[in-house]
Amino acid sequence: MQTVADSTQPPCLWSNWKCQAVKLLYWRDVKQTGLLLSAMLLLLLSLTQFSVVSVMAYLALAALSTTISFRVYKSVLQAVQKTDEGHPFKAYLEMEVALSPEQMQRYAETAQHYLNSSLKELRRLFLVQDLVDSLKFAVLMWLLTYVGALFNGLTLLIMAVVSMFSMPVVYEKYQAQIDQYLGLIRTHVNCVVGKIKEKIPGAKRKAE
Repeated sequence: MQTVADSTQPPCLWSNWKCQAVKLLYWRDVKQTGLLLSAMLLLLLSLTQFSVVSVMAYLALAALSTTISFRVYKSVLQAVQKTDEGHPFKAYLEMEVALSPEQMQRYAETAQHYLNSSLKELRRLFLVQDLVDSLKFAVLMWLLTYVGALFNGLTLLIMAVVSMFSMPVVYEKYQAQIDQYLGLIRTHVNCVVGKIKEKIPGAKRKAE
């Protein structure tokens, strides 16, 4: 029987973990997304006050304190009740966590693809294969100097996390209006770039 897709759900055509990420970003499970966002913001805010080593050490100690306490509690409970339930984390200890050679090769090939693409794009921009693209990249770097003067890396990362969990929902709710304004901005930018191309010698792309 053919089911009708929910128009409010984003298409899940990727792998399972990517679909799960989309569900988290779109707040399909409010409790799960809220816990994840809170944990990420708490971690980033902790990094603004303490060093990375201290934060990682405190997180490890908190996790160990929880697991050790739970293990001791279950052991005492089994001794009092004279039961033999075994290790409380047996199911997790038996889970397969190692990556297979095929998975390692696939991840390595994916990383190699992105690395090679990035290197080629940087070479194209820095060696001015296309003058307009290099100028746009230079303007972007110039704007980033002002952004860097106003915010540090952690502040930008916190803003990125908040935007990552808020923008998809806002875009989903006001998609028509946002697409309309983005279309106007894109048209204006293309018009300005076209005028710049006409005024700069050698800025026109070669016909392929």
